[in-house]
Amino acid sequence: MQLVQEQKCFGGRQIRYHHDSHTLNCSMQFSVFLPPQAEQGPVPAVYWLSGLTCTDENFSSKAGAQRVAAELGLALIIPDTSPRGEGVADDADGAYDLGLGAGFYVNATQAPWSSHYRMYDYVLSELPALVESELPLNGKRAISGHSMGGHGALVLALRNPERFVSVSAFAPISNPSDCPWGHKALGAYLGENRAAWAEYDASLLLKEKGCSLPMLVDQGEADNFLAEQLKPQALQAAAEESGAALELRLQPGYDHSYYFIASFIEEHLRFHAEHLSR
Repeated sequence: MQLVQEQKCFGGRQIRYHHDSHTLNCSMQFSVFLPPQAEQGPVPAVYWLSGLTCTDENFSSKAGAQRVAAELGLALIIPDTSPRGEGVADDADGAYDLGLGAGFYVNATQAPWSSHYRMYDYVLSELPALVESELPLNGKRAISGHSMGGHGALVLALRNPERFVSVSAFAPISNPSDCPWGHKALGAYLGENRAAWAEYDASLLLKEKGCSLPMLVDQGEADNFLAEQLKPQALQAAAEESGAALELRLQPGYDHSYYFIASFIEEHLRFHAEHLSR
């Protein structure tokens, strides 16, 4: 881990690091907020996965999460949204919803994506192992995210409930097997085998496996992507069928932006802190 920049923030430290990722076969940057309590000893962490077109800096600069994280003694671990750098494949047309900034938190199996696009393994294993060995973290983890990152957070938690104590999401892509964003990304990264897609579809996973973790999802009712891309009703139906403890909240008047995230991030961090403190 090489330090890129650091600022003091609410008594803690907002930091950006660079490292060489073996999983992604490229250099990566990620952001961390360490609360003031980390000066006294290890603290729990909330992993935040951002959405399409974002980097590791969007959440740290726009969500306003550090004040509450400092109060609660939570570290925030914020990876980038895709591999990057020379030789990393991108969409031939420069589209925003495939390639750079659009890793979809999957392990790609199809060329040319498979040599770098393994964000699932990166977030699940490599990044936690790195930060927990180098930073004052106690190994307790929660996970959250927005849109594509909400999809990633849900999938990672549903497939690996032993790794996290709680999961939340803002406007997640809940049923990517049945929406345009998902068709494009999963088809490119995983091929046309729908069984492979199902391993990265939160609604299908929840329906099949249920979930033992507490789950909180907020969705803005004025979100332009709600009907075509996000499909929270599929996630709700899966939770009801499997008996999972999902709290899905529809928020009138809110859209897909970071103004929405900033409005409810405190509630999400307090939700995770409750479970991380047990």
